[in-house]
Amino acid sequence: MTITIDKEARQREKLAIDINFLGNRYKTENDVYTFPSPTLSTLDKHLFYLLKNSVQKPFERKYSMRPDYLSYDEYGTVQLSQVLLYVNGIRSNEEFQNLNVVVVPSMSSIIEMLKDKFSVQDIDNLIEVNW
Repeated sequence: MTITIDKEARQREKLAIDINFLGNRYKTENDVYTFPSPTLSTLDKHLFYLLKNSVQKPFERKYSMRPDYLSYDEYGTVQLSQVLLYVNGIRSNEEFQNLNVVVVPSMSSIIEMLKDKFSVQDIDNLIEVNW
């Protein structure tokens, strides 16, 4: 069975944590999008929980300045690269190099953390996004 772009997109649409392909799932009645993602306050609130449920792995050179590669290899999505940066106390992708070890939280702890972020929103009150 050949996998086409269309088939792959439909498969990825069902993934719970890959927000690149879930636009319509988070579209409100008035065409405003709301995207769930770990905010800084959510990460900060659960930092010690994530650290407790992490493992330390030797840093491989192929991940130098590419936390998105590590995120993909560990979790199957690049969306969690910012979580990896935050947990390791790194401010930018450029600083994600020459490390001895990298702290990698378990996927189950990230899912538990994200449950705190997904609060129920009243979509009728959403009117616009102020940029």
